[in-house]
Amino acid sequence: MLPTAEDWFASRGWEVFPFQREAWNAFAEGKNGIVNAPTGSGKTYSLLLPILLQIAAEGGNTKKLKAIWVTPIRALAKEIQQSANRACGEMGIHAEVAIRTGDTSAKEKAQLKKSPPDILITTPETLHVLLAQKGYPAYFKGLMAIVMDEWHELIGSKRGVQVELALSRLKTVSSQLRVWGISATIGNMEESMEVLLGNWYHERPHAFIRGDIEKVIQVESIFPDELDTLPWAGHLGIRLIDKIIPILLHSESTLIFLNTRGQAEIWYQKLLEHSPDFAGVVALHHGSMSKETRHWVEDALYDGRLKVVICTSSLDLGVDFRPVDTIIQVGGPKGVSRFMQRAGRSGHQPGATSKIFFLPTHSLELIEAAALREAVELKLVESRIPFVRSFDVLIQYLVTLAVSEGFRAAEIFPEVLGTFCYNSLSEEEWQWCLDFIVYGGTSLNGYDEFHKVVVEEGVYKVTSKRVALRHRLSMGTIVSDAMLKVKLQRGAYLGNIEEYFVARLAPGNSFWFAGRSLELIRIKDMTVQVRKSNKETGPIPSWQGGRMPLSSQMSKMLRKKLNEAVLGTSKDPEVLFLKPLIERQQHYSIVPQANQFLIEEFESKDGHHVIMFPFEGRFVHEGMAALLAYRISLLQPISFSIAMNDYGFELLSDQPIPIREAIDTNIFSSDHLMDDILASVNSVEMAKRRFRDIASVSGLVFQGYPNKQKKERHLQASSQLFFSVFEDYEKNNLLLRQAYDEVMDFQLEEVRMRRALNRIGEQEIVITRPEKFTPFAFPILVDRLREKLTSEKLADRISKMRVEL
Repeated sequence: MLPTAEDWFASRGWEVFPFQREAWNAFAEGKNGIVNAPTGSGKTYSLLLPILLQIAAEGGNTKKLKAIWVTPIRALAKEIQQSANRACGEMGIHAEVAIRTGDTSAKEKAQLKKSPPDILITTPETLHVLLAQKGYPAYFKGLMAIVMDEWHELIGSKRGVQVELALSRLKTVSSQLRVWGISATIGNMEESMEVLLGNWYHERPHAFIRGDIEKVIQVESIFPDELDTLPWAGHLGIRLIDKIIPILLHSESTLIFLNTRGQAEIWYQKLLEHSPDFAGVVALHHGSMSKETRHWVEDALYDGRLKVVICTSSLDLGVDFRPVDTIIQVGGPKGVSRFMQRAGRSGHQPGATSKIFFLPTHSLELIEAAALREAVELKLVESRIPFVRSFDVLIQYLVTLAVSEGFRAAEIFPEVLGTFCYNSLSEEEWQWCLDFIVYGGTSLNGYDEFHKVVVEEGVYKVTSKRVALRHRLSMGTIVSDAMLKVKLQRGAYLGNIEEYFVARLAPGNSFWFAGRSLELIRIKDMTVQVRKSNKETGPIPSWQGGRMPLSSQMSKMLRKKLNEAVLGTSKDPEVLFLKPLIERQQHYSIVPQANQFLIEEFESKDGHHVIMFPFEGRFVHEGMAALLAYRISLLQPISFSIAMNDYGFELLSDQPIPIREAIDTNIFSSDHLMDDILASVNSVEMAKRRFRDIASVSGLVFQGYPNKQKKERHLQASSQLFFSVFEDYEKNNLLLRQAYDEVMDFQLEEVRMRRALNRIGEQEIVITRPEKFTPFAFPILVDRLREKLTSEKLADRISKMRVEL
């Protein structure tokens, strides 16, 4: 007789938490739902065990797929498989647990298709690949459960939309299906369950299971020996490397988190330069490195062979690295939930304390550490805004169904309407999507290349092998710039770098990648052939999209901490340390209180400066700066250059800026906001850039065959051509409209900007005229110069600016 879940927990000396027992019972009752509990609290077994026990009750090893476990990153798959196999082995359950991702070999894929496992661990992209196979309804017919792991990471992305569409089909194919999500805390948990379940949220019994387990997170800042009262981004981090060496030595193992892959490469290089003794026990881990290298790092960390791993978000999620007892976050993580997720990598077991050190890259960032500590204590976490009306993903999905078994529009339309993303889809819009996949819509009707799907006796299907092949090669919603493989001339594959970086190099040039100094030999067939180099310096790749904006929760807490600094009520060590900087800011200008909005106005040899401080994050500031520049230009002809960071933005002109007159005309009003935004930014150019990804996802642009991918400039030119055609001849094209909507919602954050403008409208606007740039203004000025100057020239310029003061 098989042991119960509680018996097995007891045999391992584990305590059963109430949320786990509640999940076991809800699953047994046939309910759908979400399990929400802190990192390291045992969420996986809350659903894995009831699935395994049901498989055992039905006989096990039936060679029919019983459950799918969807994970957002491949690194999690192996850990989940190990957890399942551990339970099976110790409980006497005969169940096969297999992994299928993009890393799976063709031989393994064929075997999994011929002989399905009981549980398949996969990704959203691979789930759609399975839906593109002939005979998929029979493959999925016996499915009784599907679990979306780390659902908070998928919602708010087009990968989440992929999940919604896949579920809409599987809910019809399998009559006994139960849909569950596993999630750490997000601000809109109830809405996230509605997105996951779709129409079942209102039609079927569901459970929201919360694990009320207190997770203690200790936040400790690393302070410089001296406070720099004129901070600028990036100058401080590496200078504090001496401060972290004792932390590394006193820890069994440490993860050092960087926000970008380029920064991680730099830190790996600098740490080994500073402390060569760490060679052999320090490693690098990020998403552009080869899977073999990443897997080796994960295994070595798990086994205790590594002392330090320098990483990015590639190690953010759920992998249980038990030896890790210390986390170091370099620079502001820009979001509370991301910070908590990373902190939870240490003390990754129930009841354990997670400790995270915050290392600032400039002194003002220490305020973010104080804000994070309080936000963690108050459990203030961000909401994830779900995508709606993503027509590019829907078009790709319809072709996926047409490639496999084909589909009848009357059967699929209700399923699509049952998702959260497409519940507002009209019949006219649905017909437009069908017309688009059949003959390319109005504009592309004359080109056979876009006649992908044919309709035979009411069934939409792909009959062309060429169309089917190209579609299978293009599936997915993660669109990046053209990636080139990096391979040693006589050796291993190291990873991927973007084409734009390699284009700057000539044969013989050296660069750093994957923690090595490499010399470029040649570029051949989308492969960068390299050999090891002895040069100690060289450029380090950067990857596009590295800068993350401050989240709304972080913005709110940051303003709160500044208010406490002004009032003198703060007890945070970071704010107390920054007292000289705060006093200098108050001497030249002010530190705005909660009811104040600060504008600084001054002149320099560069021109006339107006700097505003909404503290709302760089994306909001980008849109707000353009909006206000436009509204000021309506008063008098004037041109501006614009710079911004997460704290504020600068308007710079060669003539005086009529800021007081502009305020009198209510430039901060949210009235007519949409029209003024469209008039103020180059929305066409922004939409063109957004359309490049939409064109790839929808299949308008084919990225190329393996090892023969199209160059980035060709993809960009192709997508811009389609954009121009639709702009000129098909204004109602849904993909065109989607591009403009995404610019508003995700690039300019129109909703958040509106809230910020309304808040400013209720505050006292304080305009100061400092003699020189202030501590708050200085980093914004440096960011403007950074776009124009090399690192050496920038350092010289900053030195001169300091001398001027």
